[in-house]
Amino acid sequence: EHDGYQSLRKAVRQYTPDEVMALVKKAGLRGRGGAGFPAGVKWGFCPKDVFPRYLVCNADESEPGTFKDREIIEQNTHQLLEGIAIACYAVQAETAYIYIRGEMAEGARRLEQAIALAEEKGYLGQRLYGRDFSLKIYVHRGAGAYICGEETALLNSIEGIMGQPRLKPPFPAAVGLYGKPTVINNVETLANLPPIIERGADWYRSIGTEKSPGPKVFSLSGQVHRPGNYELPLGTTFRELIYEHGGGIPNGRAIKAILPAGASAPMLTGEALDVQMDFESVPQAGSMLGSGSVIVIDETVCIVDAALRMTRFFKHESCGKCSPCREGTYWLVQLLERIEGGRGRMQDIDLLQTVLDQIDGKCFCPLGEFARSPALSSLKHFREEYEYHVRQGHCWAR
Repeated sequence: EHDGYQSLRKAVRQYTPDEVMALVKKAGLRGRGGAGFPAGVKWGFCPKDVFPRYLVCNADESEPGTFKDREIIEQNTHQLLEGIAIACYAVQAETAYIYIRGEMAEGARRLEQAIALAEEKGYLGQRLYGRDFSLKIYVHRGAGAYICGEETALLNSIEGIMGQPRLKPPFPAAVGLYGKPTVINNVETLANLPPIIERGADWYRSIGTEKSPGPKVFSLSGQVHRPGNYELPLGTTFRELIYEHGGGIPNGRAIKAILPAGASAPMLTGEALDVQMDFESVPQAGSMLGSGSVIVIDETVCIVDAALRMTRFFKHESCGKCSPCREGTYWLVQLLERIEGGRGRMQDIDLLQTVLDQIDGKCFCPLGEFARSPALSSLKHFREEYEYHVRQGHCWAR
């Protein structure tokens, strides 16, 4: 009813796989899962003449404050499936897996229903649109481990191995699922493909910025009047997202901090409101855009307590494979609990910084680095709150 799968038809009938890949490169589509790596370039890393190949859709949306993929899966299911099919055609993969977070039961059910319907109608299956291209899509449910959002841990999980990251290189594009070339893309990334095929690269580049083209779904939460998902051009400012679309802060309170990418990214202060949300501007401001999960923290929040809550999350989700992450997150929580509980000493603040430095650059995968962000950035911007905790035995927010 809404011209679904017409972009797939166009791609298969009018373009070769290499031409689809070139079109996506020209459009400048960048990964929407956090890294922001150009999707078309990533596809091109698959070695020539090595088959079979696999495509994996990363739907293990686990970052605190991120809920865009869940809504795409539940409300725009067929556009995602069409995007998966287009990507599979471009990389010449005939098998795709959607690795979905186990708690997203409704999304998994809708995907399975949509796949069955698309197969029944002939949009998925054997020799699509009369061409030598066939595709089978499987839904694989995870068990709620944050670490399985990391692409190599995700592959291990599909294979039935413990969900822990693999050593890289080799990278999944060369040696991935079952030892074969594998392309891994985020839900939102793949959902961008049908309109790119339908309207062209120039149309897509007319949205957003020169280096970060296209629209982006921002998951806005925290202390705002209207939390939710907002699809806006990349390059939109935090101020526009929070005040024009999110309705501002309840009771006119001031913003203390902004988390641009959930708990994983360093927090910014309220002075960052006019920073553009794209893959270049946010890093220049001292954080990262990530998956675009913007959490607003207002002036009533104790920043030490907020850092403790986020660090507890990373401690719980550490897979335990490497000691800097496994032990480091434990000691971060111990120190933050001591300071937040009013039992801290001034030397604990310096010890906290020492533990953060010991984790830096020594972990097997990015989770350990992400675990540093809440304490590291809050110390940088709000050290006086930590010192107040030690001197007064409670937080000044109360």
